[in-house]
Amino acid sequence: MKIALMDSGIGLLAATAAVRRLRPDADLVLSLDPDGMPWGPRTPQDLTARALAVAEAAAAHRPDALIVGCNTATVHALTALRARLEPALPVIGTVPAIKPAAAGGGPFAIWATPATTGSPYQRDLIDNFAGGVAVTEVPCWGLAEAVERADETAIDAAVAAAAGLTPDDVTTVVLGCTHYELVGERIRAAVQRPGGPPLALHGSAGAVAAQALRRLGEHPTPGAPASGSLTTLLSGREGTLPFAALTYAEGRLLQPLAPARTAQ
Repeated sequence: MKIALMDSGIGLLAATAAVRRLRPDADLVLSLDPDGMPWGPRTPQDLTARALAVAEAAAAHRPDALIVGCNTATVHALTALRARLEPALPVIGTVPAIKPAAAGGGPFAIWATPATTGSPYQRDLIDNFAGGVAVTEVPCWGLAEAVERADETAIDAAVAAAAGLTPDDVTTVVLGCTHYELVGERIRAAVQRPGGPPLALHGSAGAVAAQALRRLGEHPTPGAPASGSLTTLLSGREGTLPFAALTYAEGRLLQPLAPARTAQ
């Protein structure tokens, strides 16, 4: 089994690590777009064109499924990606975990990029799945970019700023950008109130990985031999994982695989 994942940058690492843990025997193709990142400030049309190019580079390696490991690309390009690639190649998008967060019943916050915060897409998810629950949308200025660069000082500043916009009574934070899952524990520490109940974090990586297996009719086998290989594509060119990826546990999980199939 071969599963491809795509994003402009290393935000796809969380879902990649989730796939790796569920199926260590699966071959992985990571398709990034360093030439075109960041995608967030681009127009929807331009972003969609970049996403299609990155997806087609991955599709050339004949994966069995493609995960769009990016909330922004899912919002703007999922329909076009599915029209281009399905049914031959199942395409799985990434949606913020608003529904499970709302099921907890307590007030929660959604941390997302400024472009996603307040967007019709996110508002529709809130209206459909969080009726009657207090929801605060928190724009996280510069956080995804800081995570992409592994800039510790900038990450701390962006997390602190977003925590300052988060109400004291929230019991749950939805991580509405895949990059944020790489620094989830730092977000938890910043938002957790002394004496308050343990803060719940809801990311999307585990659910996306599980959905990819369901689409393929496969089952998790975490005890399988760790025989899966890794191919990394950088704007269509074979390369290596960005150095910043190794700053995070999810990237280091993939490091032993990198030399096996990745051009130097």
